Amino acid sequence: MSSSSPEFFEEGALVGVLTTQPLDRLLDYRAPEGGCEPGAFVEVPLGPRKVLGVVWGPGQGGYDLARVRDVTRVLDVAPMRDEMRAFLERAGDYTITPMPAMLRLATRAPGLGGAESMRKVYRPGHAAPDRMTDARRRVLEVLEEYGGLAFTLTELSAQAGVTTSVIKGLVKLGAVSEEDAPRDMPYPRLDPDLPGVTLAEDQATAAAQLRAGVASGRYGTTLLKGVTGSGKTEVYLEAVAECLRRGRQALVLLPEIALTSEFLTRVEKRFGAKPAEWHSGVTMTERRRCWKMVGQGGAQLVVGARSALFLPYRDLGLIVVDEEHDTSYKQEDGALYSARDMGVLRASLCDAQVVLASATPSLESWANAEAGKYARIDLASRFGAAELPEMRAVDMREADLPGGKWVSPVLQAEVRARLEKREQSLLFLNRRGYAPVTICRACGHQVACEHCDARMVEHRFLKRLVCHQCGETRPIPAACPSCGVEGKLAPVGPGVERLAEEALELFPQARIAVLSSDLFGSARALKAQIEAIAQGEADIIIGTQLVAKGHNFPLLTLVGVIDADLGLQGSDLRAAERTFQLMRQVAGRAGRTGRKGLALLQTYQPEHPVIRAILSGDEEGFWRAEAAERRAAGVPPYGRMAGIVLSGPEAQAVFDLGAEMARRDEPLRRIGAQVFGPAPAPIARIRGRHRVRLLVKAEKTAPLQAALRAWAGQFRLPNNLRLQIDIDPQSFF
Repeated sequence: MSSSSPEFFEEGALVGVLTTQPLDRLLDYRAPEGGCEPGAFVEVPLGPRKVLGVVWGPGQGGYDLARVRDVTRVLDVAPMRDEMRAFLERAGDYTITPMPAMLRLATRAPGLGGAESMRKVYRPGHAAPDRMTDARRRVLEVLEEYGGLAFTLTELSAQAGVTTSVIKGLVKLGAVSEEDAPRDMPYPRLDPDLPGVTLAEDQATAAAQLRAGVASGRYGTTLLKGVTGSGKTEVYLEAVAECLRRGRQALVLLPEIALTSEFLTRVEKRFGAKPAEWHSGVTMTERRRCWKMVGQGGAQLVVGARSALFLPYRDLGLIVVDEEHDTSYKQEDGALYSARDMGVLRASLCDAQVVLASATPSLESWANAEAGKYARIDLASRFGAAELPEMRAVDMREADLPGGKWVSPVLQAEVRARLEKREQSLLFLNRRGYAPVTICRACGHQVACEHCDARMVEHRFLKRLVCHQCGETRPIPAACPSCGVEGKLAPVGPGVERLAEEALELFPQARIAVLSSDLFGSARALKAQIEAIAQGEADIIIGTQLVAKGHNFPLLTLVGVIDADLGLQGSDLRAAERTFQLMRQVAGRAGRTGRKGLALLQTYQPEHPVIRAILSGDEEGFWRAEAAERRAAGVPPYGRMAGIVLSGPEAQAVFDLGAEMARRDEPLRRIGAQVFGPAPAPIARIRGRHRVRLLVKAEKTAPLQAALRAWAGQFRLPNNLRLQIDIDPQSFF
């Protein structure tokens, strides 16, 4: 879609505008009064509506120009930079995503075209208070320390540690000035020269390497691999500091909102102020402020979820992808992209550095480092006095547990020992809810979702059955929906809620906390629970994979994995890799502050190669073996794959389309690609739509995207059928 553009379009000039509407082309408009520049965000008429768009280049013309309408107005925001437009085009081309959908990713802030709203802000005044108190002094010192930067009342009271009445009293005395200012204000300046923590020798060496990369002003990607607790965060914060010194912006991506609270505290401690945040847990007002300030240079550092990659940075110099292996970096609906891979692409277009940080890297990143495409830095020991936990398997074939119980006697004994020492234990089970299946003991019926081919999961805390595919809920029935017999519905298998029930029976005096994403109504509530646990307000933590990611619980010395075999089931080509990563990550929560940690893995397959690799700690051996298997099979990262999901209300129509696509695969055969399927998707119906999958496999160097476009372009789909192409699929549901 790009074309060479003049530096400015005079009033009345023909401009091509990319809108956020689902159209397959640029639309021609006339530049408004005063003209506009390429990249300008504009409001344009489309039929009876006014829609958001970006001036992408010159108009195409070739028709009656009298019909061309004028751009309604140019929005008062920083224009989209050439680098950002190139990034959206390249990312859309790679993921086979229409450009309007890519533009929607880049404009996900409310009220971009609205008038500026105002709010009260506070700066140093011109008078001295008649009487100085400690609280008043702290307020004035904060204002002086930040060079007269404006604060909101809440920000200033929090920074000075005083009540708002102290500040209002200073306003009356003229010592603090109260002003009306636009709501979208710059963020407080971060000071990169404040002292950080004292780094160990290997950390200091790693930080120096990352700083040198940032100082070069050139693109480069580094895999920062360090065991859990090795201080990876402190190391890459030194790269952030170097980036800020050079006047460039930095982005730190985190896989979970729950991680941001602790991380923001560390950033504030290191740089003297909090950065901008971008994720679903911040208010719409703050989202708009972040978007605008990033474009104007009023935000030096952004901490956010994967979509923060699409903010309009003025001069992005560093992207950190923390826990880079995490599957939540893959967007699984709408535009299907990997934030890790697109982060590397974006950095290459703006001469930025990328740091991929993980204790258990993805095989893709490991292979890129092995091939020399990425630099690699290893941190082999834990920071300070902390030691890596001891890891042992518990052979469940010898556990002799009664039916409906899941905590082995070995694990029970270790939990009791921790309770006596006033230390914390974590029981890990990657299953939300009370039980994954509810079965009728009279007729054998399994309670399923009416809209999906999935079993309803009992959530006893909520007193409801929940479908984890579409979100449908219903009360837990008293009678079987199939045979009508009452009192015969029974839960089968454990979820974290059922595990909590068992733990309460075993350890009635213990304080038990359950950490599962569905049990918290807001990100704030989840953060509060995590902070309470870190302060010792629970003896036993029961959690899903939410607890495996970056949390630091100082009193936690025991991790018990209830079902280490769970991730090894199924046909996912990444099953071994993900199980290895998850088990190593969750085990790494133990013993992070100098106390000796222990991780116990309950398994019915202690001889399984993945379980043996987890226990031995031979990570490089595991990656080499896994890489050899993938290379022999020609699958990622040593080959290319694309998943195609067809869906529609009628199963036969979806299958017929899949079969027709498999027959007419000439564009794919020309590049040596193979088509597998059609086959029912593992979850063959979601929200009432039947789903069929095809899988395309090609060699690493094959021009896959062009072939997929030519292949899919042969078919005209009825309105009720959908075709979705997923390049580099991460899941196969």
